[in-house]
Amino acid sequence: MRIGFDAKRAFNNRTGLGNYSRFVLNALQHFAPQHQYLAYTPQLKAGFFDEFSEQSIRLPDFKNKLYGAWWRSYGIKKNLVQEGVQVFHGLSNELPHGLSAAGIKSVVTIHDLIFLRYPELYPAIDRFFYRQKFKNACAEADVVVAVSEQTKRDIIEFYGTSPNKIKVVYQDCHEAFHQTSQVLKRGRPVGSTQPWEVSPLLQKYNIGKPYVLSVGTIEARKNQLHLVKAFHAAQLPDAELVLIGGKTSYQQAIEAYIAQHQLVTKVKILNNVPFADLPALYHSARVFAYPSFFEGFGIPIVEALHSGVPVVASTGSCLEEAGGKGGLYVDPNEVNALAQTLTLLWQDETLRKSLITEGQKHVKEFAAEKIAKELTEIYASL
Repeated sequence: MRIGFDAKRAFNNRTGLGNYSRFVLNALQHFAPQHQYLAYTPQLKAGFFDEFSEQSIRLPDFKNKLYGAWWRSYGIKKNLVQEGVQVFHGLSNELPHGLSAAGIKSVVTIHDLIFLRYPELYPAIDRFFYRQKFKNACAEADVVVAVSEQTKRDIIEFYGTSPNKIKVVYQDCHEAFHQTSQVLKRGRPVGSTQPWEVSPLLQKYNIGKPYVLSVGTIEARKNQLHLVKAFHAAQLPDAELVLIGGKTSYQQAIEAYIAQHQLVTKVKILNNVPFADLPALYHSARVFAYPSFFEGFGIPIVEALHSGVPVVASTGSCLEEAGGKGGLYVDPNEVNALAQTLTLLWQDETLRKSLITEGQKHVKEFAAEKIAKELTEIYASL
């Protein structure tokens, strides 16, 4: 088969949708090389996805931002027809117009509909465009790929899409977080009970004690203030809390709480951590906490499971899918419940080992080879 992809995010976005796009394309290249994959992007930034074959990258004829945006939604159809693309997969919630009329089958991945569940978190202009693009893509696609059962339920609820049209296909995290990566081989074995040590990397970030880790944009939906309050209530001995993520105005409320309760030496907020440092920071953590109110999937949980770290996360969306039996789950509004769970995971070694073992089993559901097989079966069905 000859399959085309909307790969804008793969070549221009280092997080979120970019990670998903690169994961899918890498998985297909490695585990289903019998097919031809063409990546269409309106622009190309060096260093984002250099491992993808240059011969399979397609760009618009003119290097102009406005033209590139038009081409991605409309002009691309001509290129797809000329190159004999049989199936086109929109990897980031949208599809070009007119694929069906051109005889091209289509698949779209919908990551989440959080902008409909929590509209107050998004600017009005963003909501306007998201509503149009997401709804049209779900209506026009031959198959809708949802990244979780939660997202599938949301697509059915908000758009009335037939469940028969939706396939749930998970994703894995970047291979840098896998146990076999070099960064983990240099550290302690996954699940090890060896004494905790302050590595040079931890010294770089002034982390001097065993810590609870949370990774994700510092924003209200991620609920980090709730986590700080729970950490404070738990009174864990000789422990730190490390929050890693991009800064928003929400961080001011967290910083105010930290100052008010004299937690400056116990809680650290790191806003500009290079990706290369993340695997080791995960691996050295004692507990991973992800108290988000709502997610489309929850890749940071998968990263933690691969790193051999027990997880506490929220009920109410898809996080129990992401963590499976490798985590414990509490109501995102209950500070005391989260504090009690943090204490339990900090102290109970038998529970910790059990969760780590179960987490290692669970992440096999997200293996690249499995995902490549599921996607190519969808393409073949069309």
